[in-house]
Amino acid sequence: MPPDKYILKLCLLGDGAVGKTSLVRRFVFDAFDDKYLMSFGTKVTKKVILFDEVEVDLMIWDILGQKAQKTLHAAYYRGAAGALAVCDFTRPETMHSLSSWIDGFASVAGEMPVTILVNKSDLDKTYSVDDVKAFADSIGSAVLETSAKTGENVEEAFLLMAKKMVEMSG
Repeated sequence: MPPDKYILKLCLLGDGAVGKTSLVRRFVFDAFDDKYLMSFGTKVTKKVILFDEVEVDLMIWDILGQKAQKTLHAAYYRGAAGALAVCDFTRPETMHSLSSWIDGFASVAGEMPVTILVNKSDLDKTYSVDDVKAFADSIGSAVLETSAKTGENVEEAFLLMAKKMVEMSG
């Protein structure tokens, strides 16, 4: 019997330079590049995932991290089945802005699953993951420490979201 098939849109949210593009590159191409490339607008990357008799065409929307572009962000969120909200362990202000990213996403996409990624776990941390967990618990979100550089928890994060999004869609 052929697997169930889904085409699902996943948005990556968060401030500029938190590592959204690097996380996508690590997950889709198993590659990492130290050079910072600012995303303009959005970049869509597709990866096919198979699990539990389910095939998912995951359409990953890497959304620019400039907060001033809120109206543009809203257009990108339409039709999304979930989001990865990314902050950076080396910059506490990126953690503090998560709530506005997630609120903006929820105001357009509705009650879709969101997982918070605290990225750059391979570098010196300026705050504790527990600081993020308190916020995540308040919105019913999971938290994972990730490193696009080492690959730590990157695949797990995308697979976790794909499974949550299938559950919500099914």
